Amino acid sequence: MSSLRHGFADTRRGQVHYVEHGTGDPVVLLHQTPRSWDEYRDVLPLLGTNHRAIAMDTLGFGASARPTDAWTIELFAAGVVDLCDALGLDSVAVVGHHTGGVIAVEVAAAAPERVHGLVLSATPFVDAVRRQRVATSRPPIDHVVPAEDGSHLAQLWANRAGFYPPDRPDLLDRLVRDALAVLDRVEEGHRAVNRYRMEERIGLVRAPTLALCGELDTFSLPDLPRIAAAIPGARSAVLPDTGVPAVDHRPEQFAAAVGEFLRS
Repeated sequence: MSSLRHGFADTRRGQVHYVEHGTGDPVVLLHQTPRSWDEYRDVLPLLGTNHRAIAMDTLGFGASARPTDAWTIELFAAGVVDLCDALGLDSVAVVGHHTGGVIAVEVAAAAPERVHGLVLSATPFVDAVRRQRVATSRPPIDHVVPAEDGSHLAQLWANRAGFYPPDRPDLLDRLVRDALAVLDRVEEGHRAVNRYRMEERIGLVRAPTLALCGELDTFSLPDLPRIAAAIPGARSAVLPDTGVPAVDHRPEQFAAAVGEFLRS
């Protein structure tokens, strides 16, 4: 991994941390909540063989600045555009996974002239029905109350264990590590997603789009047809034998699907 290059870029909301690999057409990679660039650690060298692959820490996460006001999808998306400005990237492909996919929708809607390709991985469709359902009946995903005996660490693990392959505890290790870095606001990325008015924004997307989802991702797979149908000309694909952690669980498969789409 010595070929991975770390950097910080100045933005309107503070510094954004990013890691990149390769040269060529730039592709910006956006992680799920509460992960960091590390979600794409194994994807970067694969995409970097043909592209300048850039995995950023979303504002508030990883080593990026943590705005003190409420986090919103619009704020996260502005951080992506600011990073592109700081790196001198006029036009990019954007890849987002889960929360990152929702952010990618907003980037492509707010700055359509800056996005020439879009990959939405396991992206939920957020409309009024979902917002109401989440507000009234869904428990928090990652929130835990710190305990003196450290039992909240086990709770962080347990909250996600059902979505991760039992033979890959290393993947949950990586998620828990990222979650601990933002423990006091670990749920806020999810809250931002569920406040977003996607149904008013996704129709503004003009970039060629690929909608992806792992076949075992029971959280987002039901929304794959709606995401694809909402963007004219969008393609869709299902990744076999993986679920919520598709990016780091099956990096070769994920990178191959993204790379093939970008080449087309």
